[in-house]
Amino acid sequence: MRNKFRNVLVPKQFLFRLTFINIMVITVFVGLSSWAIYNTACVLADGLVSMSNQKQAQFEATLFQYLWIFSISTITIGCLTHFYLTKKLIHPLRELIYSTKKMKQGEYPAPITGKTEGEIGELISHFNDLVKQLEVNEQNRQKIVSDLSHEFRTPLSNLSGYLQALQSGVIDGDEKLYQSLYVESKRLIYLVEQMEQLKEWDHISSQSFSKKSPVNMKNLVEQSVEMFHWVCRNADIKINVDVAPSVIIVNSGAIAQVISNLLDNAVRYYEGTGPITVKGRNIESEYEFCVTGPGKPISLDAQERIFERFYRTDYSRSRELGGSGLGLAISKEIMEHHRGMIGVTSKENKHTFWFRLPRK
Repeated sequence: MRNKFRNVLVPKQFLFRLTFINIMVITVFVGLSSWAIYNTACVLADGLVSMSNQKQAQFEATLFQYLWIFSISTITIGCLTHFYLTKKLIHPLRELIYSTKKMKQGEYPAPITGKTEGEIGELISHFNDLVKQLEVNEQNRQKIVSDLSHEFRTPLSNLSGYLQALQSGVIDGDEKLYQSLYVESKRLIYLVEQMEQLKEWDHISSQSFSKKSPVNMKNLVEQSVEMFHWVCRNADIKINVDVAPSVIIVNSGAIAQVISNLLDNAVRYYEGTGPITVKGRNIESEYEFCVTGPGKPISLDAQERIFERFYRTDYSRSRELGGSGLGLAISKEIMEHHRGMIGVTSKENKHTFWFRLPRK
Protein backbone atom coordinates (compact mmCIF):
# COMPACT_ATOMS: atom_id res chain seq x y z
CA MET A 1 0.00 0.00 0.00
CA ARG A 2 2.87 2.34 0.81
CA ASN A 3 4.56 1.74 -2.53
CA LYS A 4 1.24 2.22 -4.31
CA PHE A 5 0.73 5.54 -2.50
CA ARG A 6 4.24 6.65 -3.44
CA ASN A 7 3.64 5.77 -7.08
CA VAL A 8 0.50 7.91 -7.12
CA LEU A 9 2.51 10.90 -5.88
CA VAL A 10 5.18 10.65 -8.55
CA PRO A 11 3.51 13.20 -10.89
CA LYS A 12 2.92 15.63 -7.99
CA GLN A 13 6.52 15.31 -6.84
CA PHE A 14 7.70 15.96 -10.37
CA LEU A 15 5.35 18.96 -10.61
CA PHE A 16 6.59 20.42 -7.30
CA ARG A 17 10.25 19.93 -8.21
CA LEU A 18 9.80 21.51 -11.60
CA THR A 19 7.87 24.43 -10.08
CA PHE A 20 10.51 24.91 -7.36
CA ILE A 21 13.32 25.03 -9.90
CA ASN A 22 11.45 27.55 -12.03
CA ILE A 23 10.62 29.67 -8.95
CA MET A 24 14.33 29.80 -8.14
CA VAL A 25 15.17 30.83 -11.70
CA ILE A 26 12.44 33.48 -11.78
CA THR A 27 13.46 34.82 -8.35
CA VAL A 28 17.14 35.11 -9.26
CA PHE A 29 16.31 36.73 -12.60
CA VAL A 30 13.88 39.25 -11.10
CA GLY A 31 16.23 39.94 -8.17
CA LEU A 32 19.21 40.67 -10.41
CA SER A 33 17.08 42.80 -12.71
CA SER A 34 15.68 44.80 -9.79
CA TRP A 35 19.15 45.28 -8.30
CA ALA A 36 20.47 46.55 -11.63
CA ILE A 37 17.49 48.87 -12.15
CA TYR A 38 17.77 50.18 -8.59
CA ASN A 39 21.47 51.03 -8.80
CA THR A 40 21.15 52.49 -12.26
CA ALA A 41 18.24 54.71 -11.24
CA CYS A 42 20.10 55.93 -8.13
CA VAL A 43 23.19 56.83 -10.13
CA LEU A 44 21.19 58.61 -12.83
CA ALA A 45 19.09 60.54 -10.31
CA ASP A 46 22.21 61.64 -8.40
CA GLY A 47 23.96 62.75 -11.58
CA LEU A 48 21.12 64.53 -13.31
CA VAL A 49 19.51 66.33 -10.37
CA SER A 50 21.31 67.81 -7.42
CA MET A 51 19.50 66.65 -4.31
CA SER A 52 20.20 66.87 -0.65
CA ASN A 53 21.20 63.77 1.20
CA GLN A 54 17.77 63.55 2.80
CA LYS A 55 15.93 63.72 -0.53
CA GLN A 56 18.36 61.27 -2.07
CA ALA A 57 17.75 58.81 0.76
CA GLN A 58 13.98 59.31 0.44
CA PHE A 59 14.17 58.72 -3.32
CA GLU A 60 16.18 55.56 -2.86
CA ALA A 61 13.80 54.24 -0.18
CA THR A 62 10.74 54.90 -2.35
CA LEU A 63 12.40 53.27 -5.39
CA PHE A 64 13.48 50.32 -3.29
CA GLN A 65 9.92 49.90 -1.98
CA TYR A 66 8.42 49.93 -5.48
CA LEU A 67 11.01 47.48 -6.72
CA TRP A 68 10.17 45.12 -3.86
CA ILE A 69 6.47 45.32 -4.70
CA PHE A 70 7.22 44.82 -8.40
CA SER A 71 9.55 41.88 -7.73
CA ILE A 72 7.22 40.07 -5.33
CA SER A 73 4.23 40.60 -7.63
CA THR A 74 6.16 39.38 -10.67
CA ILE A 75 7.47 36.31 -8.86
CA THR A 76 4.03 35.45 -7.45
CA ILE A 77 2.16 35.89 -10.74
CA GLY A 78 4.91 34.08 -12.67
CA CYS A 79 4.94 31.13 -10.25
CA LEU A 80 1.16 30.75 -10.21
CA THR A 81 1.00 30.94 -14.01
CA HIS A 82 3.83 28.46 -14.36
CA PHE A 83 2.25 26.08 -11.85
CA TYR A 84 -1.08 26.18 -13.69
CA LEU A 85 0.46 25.63 -17.13
CA THR A 86 2.75 22.87 -15.87
CA LYS A 87 -0.09 21.11 -14.08
CA LYS A 88 -2.19 21.29 -17.25
CA LEU A 89 0.72 19.93 -19.28
CA ILE A 90 1.40 17.03 -16.89
CA HIS A 91 -2.26 16.05 -16.42
CA PRO A 92 -2.27 13.70 -19.46
CA LEU A 93 0.90 12.04 -18.13
CA ARG A 94 -0.81 11.44 -14.79
CA GLU A 95 -3.69 9.76 -16.60
CA LEU A 96 -1.19 7.73 -18.59
CA ILE A 97 0.53 6.54 -15.41
CA TYR A 98 -2.83 5.68 -13.83
CA SER A 99 -3.90 3.71 -16.91
CA THR A 100 -0.57 1.88 -17.01
CA LYS A 101 -1.00 0.86 -13.35
CA LYS A 102 -4.46 -0.52 -14.13
CA MET A 103 -2.97 -2.58 -16.96
CA LYS A 104 -0.37 -3.99 -14.55
CA GLN A 105 -3.27 -5.10 -12.34
CA GLY A 106 -4.82 -6.98 -15.27
CA GLU A 107 -7.47 -4.39 -16.12
CA TYR A 108 -8.04 -2.56 -19.38
CA PRO A 109 -8.54 1.17 -18.71
CA ALA A 110 -10.84 3.43 -20.67
CA PRO A 111 -9.21 5.46 -23.47
CA ILE A 112 -7.45 8.60 -22.35
CA THR A 113 -9.33 11.61 -23.68
CA GLY A 114 -8.24 15.20 -24.10
CA LYS A 115 -7.07 17.57 -26.82
CA THR A 116 -3.37 17.06 -26.25
CA GLU A 117 -1.10 17.87 -29.15
CA GLY A 118 2.57 17.27 -29.90
CA GLU A 119 4.62 14.31 -28.71
CA ILE A 120 2.45 13.73 -25.62
CA GLY A 121 -0.69 13.60 -27.74
CA GLU A 122 0.95 11.13 -30.11
CA LEU A 123 2.10 8.98 -27.19
CA ILE A 124 -1.41 8.90 -25.71
CA SER A 125 -2.90 8.02 -29.10
CA HIS A 126 -0.51 5.08 -29.49
CA PHE A 127 -1.21 4.00 -25.91
CA ASN A 128 -4.97 3.99 -26.53
CA ASP A 129 -4.47 1.90 -29.67
CA LEU A 130 -2.23 -0.50 -27.75
CA VAL A 131 -4.79 -0.99 -24.96
CA LYS A 132 -7.55 -1.57 -27.51
CA GLN A 133 -5.48 -4.12 -29.43
CA LEU A 134 -4.46 -5.97 -26.26
CA GLU A 135 -8.07 -6.09 -25.10
CA VAL A 136 -9.21 -7.51 -28.46
CA ASN A 137 -6.40 -10.07 -28.42
CA GLU A 138 -7.30 -11.14 -24.90
CA GLN A 139 -10.97 -11.50 -25.81
CA ASN A 140 -10.03 -13.60 -28.82
CA ARG A 141 -7.71 -15.77 -26.74
CA GLN A 142 -10.39 -16.34 -24.11
CA LYS A 143 -12.90 -17.21 -26.81
CA ILE A 144 -10.66 -19.73 -28.55
CA VAL A 145 -9.63 -21.31 -25.22
CA SER A 146 -13.29 -21.51 -24.22
CA ASP A 147 -14.17 -23.09 -27.57
CA LEU A 148 -11.35 -25.61 -27.30
CA SER A 149 -12.26 -26.50 -23.71
CA HIS A 150 -15.84 -27.11 -24.75
CA GLU A 151 -14.74 -29.22 -27.70
CA PHE A 152 -12.37 -31.29 -25.53
CA ARG A 153 -15.17 -32.17 -23.13
CA THR A 154 -17.33 -34.12 -25.62
CA PRO A 155 -14.72 -36.50 -27.10
CA LEU A 156 -13.14 -37.09 -23.70
CA SER A 157 -16.52 -37.96 -22.18
CA ASN A 158 -17.28 -40.32 -25.08
CA LEU A 159 -13.91 -42.05 -24.85
CA SER A 160 -14.08 -42.34 -21.08
CA GLY A 161 -17.62 -43.74 -21.15
CA TYR A 162 -16.96 -46.35 -23.84
CA LEU A 163 -13.61 -47.43 -22.38
CA GLN A 164 -15.18 -47.86 -18.95
CA ALA A 165 -18.01 -49.88 -20.50
CA LEU A 166 -15.53 -52.08 -22.38
CA GLN A 167 -13.45 -52.56 -19.24
CA SER A 168 -16.45 -53.61 -17.15
CA GLY A 169 -17.79 -55.89 -19.88
CA VAL A 170 -21.06 -54.00 -20.29
CA ILE A 171 -20.54 -53.87 -24.05
CA ASP A 172 -18.45 -55.84 -26.52
CA GLY A 173 -16.10 -54.14 -28.93
CA ASP A 174 -16.74 -54.36 -32.65
CA GLU A 175 -15.32 -52.72 -35.76
CA LYS A 176 -17.90 -49.93 -35.79
CA LEU A 177 -17.25 -49.02 -32.15
CA TYR A 178 -13.49 -48.99 -32.59
CA GLN A 179 -13.86 -46.79 -35.67
CA SER A 180 -15.92 -44.30 -33.64
CA LEU A 181 -13.33 -44.27 -30.86
CA TYR A 182 -10.60 -43.73 -33.45
CA VAL A 183 -12.47 -40.73 -34.88
CA GLU A 184 -12.82 -39.25 -31.40
CA SER A 185 -9.11 -39.70 -30.74
CA LYS A 186 -8.34 -37.89 -34.02
CA ARG A 187 -10.50 -35.01 -32.88
CA LEU A 188 -8.49 -34.78 -29.66
CA ILE A 189 -5.22 -34.78 -31.60
CA TYR A 190 -6.48 -32.00 -33.83
CA LEU A 191 -7.61 -29.92 -30.86
CA VAL A 192 -4.17 -30.27 -29.30
CA GLU A 193 -2.66 -29.05 -32.57
CA GLN A 194 -4.91 -26.00 -32.40
CA MET A 195 -3.66 -25.22 -28.90
CA GLU A 196 -0.09 -25.60 -30.12
CA GLN A 197 -0.82 -22.95 -32.74
CA LEU A 198 -1.62 -20.47 -29.97
CA LYS A 199 1.89 -20.94 -28.59
CA GLU A 200 3.34 -20.96 -32.09
CA TRP A 201 1.78 -17.58 -32.86
CA ASP A 202 3.70 -15.90 -30.02
CA HIS A 203 6.87 -17.63 -31.19
CA ILE A 204 6.40 -16.56 -34.82
CA SER A 205 5.68 -12.95 -33.85
CA SER A 206 9.00 -12.66 -32.01
CA GLN A 207 11.13 -14.20 -34.79
CA SER A 208 13.13 -12.23 -37.33
CA PHE A 209 13.94 -15.24 -39.56
CA SER A 210 17.43 -13.89 -40.12
CA LYS A 211 18.78 -17.38 -40.89
CA LYS A 212 18.13 -17.63 -44.63
CA SER A 213 19.67 -19.73 -47.35
CA PRO A 214 19.16 -20.39 -51.09
CA VAL A 215 16.19 -22.72 -51.57
CA ASN A 216 14.76 -24.22 -54.74
CA MET A 217 11.03 -23.49 -54.50
CA LYS A 218 10.14 -26.42 -56.78
CA ASN A 219 11.72 -28.92 -54.38
CA LEU A 220 10.23 -27.20 -51.32
CA VAL A 221 6.70 -27.22 -52.76
CA GLU A 222 6.91 -30.85 -53.91
CA GLN A 223 8.10 -31.93 -50.45
CA SER A 224 5.19 -30.08 -48.81
CA VAL A 225 2.63 -31.54 -51.22
CA GLU A 226 3.93 -35.04 -50.57
CA MET A 227 3.04 -34.64 -46.89
CA PHE A 228 -0.64 -34.32 -47.92
CA HIS A 229 -0.62 -37.29 -50.27
CA TRP A 230 -2.17 -39.75 -47.80
CA VAL A 231 -4.82 -37.30 -46.54
CA CYS A 232 -5.92 -36.40 -50.07
CA ARG A 233 -5.97 -40.04 -51.10
CA ASN A 234 -8.32 -40.94 -48.23
CA ALA A 235 -10.53 -37.95 -49.00
CA ASP A 236 -10.50 -38.75 -52.73
CA ILE A 237 -9.04 -35.34 -53.57
CA LYS A 238 -6.72 -34.97 -56.54
CA ILE A 239 -3.84 -32.49 -56.45
CA ASN A 240 -2.30 -31.12 -59.64
CA VAL A 241 1.16 -29.63 -59.25
CA ASP A 242 2.78 -27.28 -61.76
CA VAL A 243 5.71 -25.53 -60.16
CA ALA A 244 8.55 -23.78 -61.94
CA PRO A 245 12.02 -24.02 -60.40
CA SER A 246 13.45 -20.90 -58.80
CA VAL A 247 16.18 -20.41 -56.23
CA ILE A 248 15.23 -17.87 -53.55
CA ILE A 249 17.02 -16.88 -50.37
CA VAL A 250 14.49 -17.56 -47.60
CA ASN A 251 14.05 -19.33 -44.29
CA SER A 252 13.10 -22.74 -45.66
CA GLY A 253 11.30 -23.93 -42.53
CA ALA A 254 9.11 -20.82 -42.33
CA ILE A 255 8.19 -20.87 -46.04
CA ALA A 256 7.44 -24.60 -45.86
CA GLN A 257 5.08 -23.83 -43.01
CA VAL A 258 3.25 -21.22 -45.12
CA ILE A 259 2.89 -23.71 -47.99
CA SER A 260 1.59 -26.37 -45.61
CA ASN A 261 -0.88 -23.91 -44.05
CA LEU A 262 -2.31 -23.01 -47.47
CA LEU A 263 -2.51 -26.67 -48.53
CA ASP A 264 -4.12 -27.67 -45.22
CA ASN A 265 -6.64 -24.86 -45.62
CA ALA A 266 -7.53 -26.04 -49.16
CA VAL A 267 -7.93 -29.67 -48.07
CA ARG A 268 -9.79 -28.91 -44.84
CA TYR A 269 -12.38 -26.69 -46.51
CA TYR A 270 -12.58 -28.64 -49.76
CA GLU A 271 -16.19 -28.77 -50.91
CA GLY A 272 -17.34 -29.57 -54.43
CA THR A 273 -15.67 -31.28 -57.35
CA GLY A 274 -12.44 -30.84 -59.21
CA PRO A 275 -8.80 -31.03 -58.16
CA ILE A 276 -6.73 -28.76 -55.96
CA THR A 277 -4.23 -26.97 -58.19
CA VAL A 278 -0.80 -25.97 -56.93
CA LYS A 279 1.17 -23.57 -59.12
CA GLY A 280 4.46 -21.76 -58.85
CA ARG A 281 5.90 -19.33 -61.39
CA ASN A 282 8.42 -16.55 -61.82
CA ILE A 283 6.92 -13.09 -62.35
CA GLU A 284 9.55 -10.45 -63.10
CA SER A 285 11.39 -9.95 -59.80
CA GLU A 286 9.03 -12.11 -57.74
CA TYR A 287 8.06 -15.74 -57.29
CA GLU A 288 4.34 -16.44 -57.05
CA PHE A 289 2.84 -19.51 -55.38
CA CYS A 290 -0.88 -20.32 -55.66
CA VAL A 291 -3.20 -22.96 -54.20
CA THR A 292 -6.61 -23.13 -55.90
CA GLY A 293 -9.52 -25.34 -54.86
CA PRO A 294 -13.30 -25.51 -54.50
CA GLY A 295 -15.10 -24.56 -51.33
CA LYS A 296 -17.96 -22.58 -49.88
CA PRO A 297 -18.31 -19.01 -51.21
CA ILE A 298 -16.30 -16.45 -49.24
CA SER A 299 -17.85 -13.01 -48.76
CA LEU A 300 -15.91 -9.83 -49.52
CA ASP A 301 -15.77 -9.00 -45.80
CA ALA A 302 -14.36 -12.43 -45.01
CA GLN A 303 -11.76 -12.07 -47.78
CA GLU A 304 -10.54 -8.85 -46.18
CA ARG A 305 -10.38 -10.34 -42.67
CA ILE A 306 -9.36 -13.92 -43.38
CA PHE A 307 -5.71 -13.28 -42.48
CA GLU A 308 -6.57 -11.69 -39.12
CA ARG A 309 -5.74 -13.49 -35.91
CA PHE A 310 -8.43 -15.85 -34.61
CA TYR A 311 -10.75 -15.06 -37.54
CA ARG A 312 -12.76 -17.96 -38.98
CA THR A 313 -15.04 -17.68 -42.01
CA ASP A 314 -17.50 -20.34 -40.80
CA TYR A 315 -17.93 -20.68 -37.03
CA SER A 316 -20.63 -23.30 -37.48
CA ARG A 317 -17.98 -25.74 -38.70
CA SER A 318 -15.45 -25.00 -36.00
CA ARG A 319 -16.05 -28.04 -33.81
CA GLU A 320 -15.43 -30.53 -36.58
CA LEU A 321 -13.43 -28.84 -39.29
CA GLY A 322 -12.75 -25.27 -38.29
CA GLY A 323 -9.29 -24.09 -37.35
CA SER A 324 -8.22 -21.81 -34.56
CA GLY A 325 -7.98 -18.88 -36.95
CA LEU A 326 -4.21 -18.68 -36.56
CA GLY A 327 -2.83 -20.62 -39.53
CA LEU A 328 -3.36 -17.91 -42.13
CA ALA A 329 -2.40 -15.18 -39.66
CA ILE A 330 0.90 -16.97 -38.99
CA SER A 331 1.45 -17.26 -42.74
CA LYS A 332 0.93 -13.52 -43.14
CA GLU A 333 3.39 -12.81 -40.33
CA ILE A 334 6.03 -14.98 -41.99
CA MET A 335 5.47 -13.26 -45.34
CA GLU A 336 5.93 -9.84 -43.76
CA HIS A 337 9.23 -10.98 -42.25
CA HIS A 338 10.33 -12.02 -45.78
CA ARG A 339 9.10 -8.75 -47.34
CA GLY A 340 6.56 -10.70 -49.33
CA MET A 341 2.80 -10.49 -49.87
CA ILE A 342 -0.04 -12.92 -49.27
CA GLY A 343 -3.69 -12.78 -50.26
CA VAL A 344 -6.78 -14.54 -51.56
CA THR A 345 -8.91 -14.20 -54.68
CA SER A 346 -12.33 -15.80 -54.83
CA LYS A 347 -14.91 -16.33 -57.55
CA GLU A 348 -18.09 -18.05 -56.41
CA ASN A 349 -16.96 -21.42 -55.01
CA LYS A 350 -13.40 -21.37 -56.38
CA HIS A 351 -10.73 -19.85 -54.17
CA THR A 352 -7.06 -19.10 -54.76
CA PHE A 353 -4.68 -18.43 -51.88
CA TRP A 354 -1.36 -17.01 -53.03
CA PHE A 355 1.86 -15.45 -51.85
CA ARG A 356 4.69 -13.65 -53.60
CA LEU A 357 8.31 -13.52 -52.56
CA PRO A 358 11.07 -11.27 -53.90
CA ARG A 359 13.59 -13.33 -55.83
CA LYS A 360 16.54 -11.06 -54.97
